[in-house]
Amino acid sequence: MMLSAKLLNSRIFKGLSLLLPLTLAGAIASPTYPQAAPPRTLSVRSDIQEADSKTGIVTARGNVQINYPARQMQATAAQAQYFSRERRIILSGDVYVLQQGNSLRGETITYLIDEGRFIALPDKPGQVESVYLVAPEQDSATQNSIGSPPAPVSPQPAAKPPARLTTPN
Repeated sequence: MMLSAKLLNSRIFKGLSLLLPLTLAGAIASPTYPQAAPPRTLSVRSDIQEADSKTGIVTARGNVQINYPARQMQATAAQAQYFSRERRIILSGDVYVLQQGNSLRGETITYLIDEGRFIALPDKPGQVESVYLVAPEQDSATQNSIGSPPAPVSPQPAAKPPARLTTPN
């Protein structure tokens, strides 16, 4: 009995007895954070979402936000429909798409996932708007316009020597 009383009063035991509840509380109450999304994840946030497993169509309505990190694309719209079998997304209602710094705005925009292509349509009396980041080219045409005058351009094509006709023997 004397040994257990010494153990209970020891500093080591008191330290462990204080540490154990904290360790257990941390294991039980610590929040778990989701792992980073796989690179092909397309996430959709909206007020309402419906999925039809028979048709493979997912419809999102109200404050739709799409994030597709694999293609560096973000979009907002009033509604989005994802056609899983055709692998396309139709965004409608004041659509704004941002991809790699380039933007596209229209009333209806269709995104063809496999092709990485957008098809934008305006509202009836309006137009579609796109803004592209254009990087300066480092080729000879750019260098000519910066450093030296361009070569003269003749409006007439260069004269070619007449073709020789040969007759078979």
